[in-house]
Amino acid sequence: MPTADELLSADTVSNLARTLARAARAPRSPALLTCAGALDGLGYGARVAAVRDAVLADLPDEWPTFEAVVRTALEDPGFAGWMTFPVNEAVAVRGLAAFEPGLALLRDLTPRLTAESAVRPFLRADPDRALAVVRTWTDDPDAHVRRLASEGTRPRLPWAPQLPAFVADPRPAVPVLDALHRDPSAYVRRSVSNHLNDISRDHPELAVETAAAWREDPAGTTDRVVRHGLRTLIKAGHPGALALLGHSPDVAVTVRGPVVATPLVSVGEYLVFGYEVTHTGPLPAELVIDYVIHHVKANGARTPKVFKLTTRALAPGESLSGTRRHSFKPITTRRYHPGEHLVQLQVNGRVRGEAGFSLDVPGGP
Repeated sequence: MPTADELLSADTVSNLARTLARAARAPRSPALLTCAGALDGLGYGARVAAVRDAVLADLPDEWPTFEAVVRTALEDPGFAGWMTFPVNEAVAVRGLAAFEPGLALLRDLTPRLTAESAVRPFLRADPDRALAVVRTWTDDPDAHVRRLASEGTRPRLPWAPQLPAFVADPRPAVPVLDALHRDPSAYVRRSVSNHLNDISRDHPELAVETAAAWREDPAGTTDRVVRHGLRTLIKAGHPGALALLGHSPDVAVTVRGPVVATPLVSVGEYLVFGYEVTHTGPLPAELVIDYVIHHVKANGARTPKVFKLTTRALAPGESLSGTRRHSFKPITTRRYHPGEHLVQLQVNGRVRGEAGFSLDVPGGP
């Protein structure tokens, strides 16, 4: 990942100061020039906020003149890249009261980088009013604008504030995805997949229902969009998602394992287990084979986590076997607790075998 300074450096902010001064026909942009020299030690989010506030300080308070300066800056081809990101955030502050004109300016800014974060204050303030504008973007000739319609309305967009109303009920934004899932741009379709994946985290049945509707009249790209959009549900073994993609939970198989070769595992070592899956049905079938580790919590209860083994098409009578090493190395995102753990093997989301093993934790009881 690029560093904060690589994304929004002092030179970038100084260039922005000169660009906006020319657009405003002002001798200089004093707040931005001061800000450019005060970025050391700031992370990316703090830099964006500081530069946004400097833009607001340097540009006019009144929306029409503020908008006029930004639109004049858009005539400069050098006004592009990461310098535009905090300007978008300034538009979200100054343009919220104007609303539709503010969104229109973000629509014109987004091809220079992206305004996906800046549209979210509008969606939080008045979802219905904002969506009425966003839906018009789905047939825009510019792929960046069409992507903005999907990406900006994602309930759980990374590195941006969530949209609580859409987390609770994402259905108002589904027509945006319906309009874009067949988009000719892979850039747009990937956003649609990621948006569908966001929905699946809180409303799995709606995600599957939406994907199923797309597959009723598919394009050549629909299967990839659906698979990527349902990836979290597939990993979790959601029966509806698996069935939609042709992985029937009722597939005829026999399973040997998991056969645990390391019944006592110490933190820092590996759980090692073997498995064999044989397809016993009359027709070829594609199998999604996963394993689930049930970690012991502090209170003695277990919590499951699904890991991928493989996805393979097997002919009738064909077998697939292998050995898996699962690391229990120390990690900052998990605290291990001693006790009897469980490993399960699941095929197309259905558990077909399980075995226990013990985890030895230094300092544990």
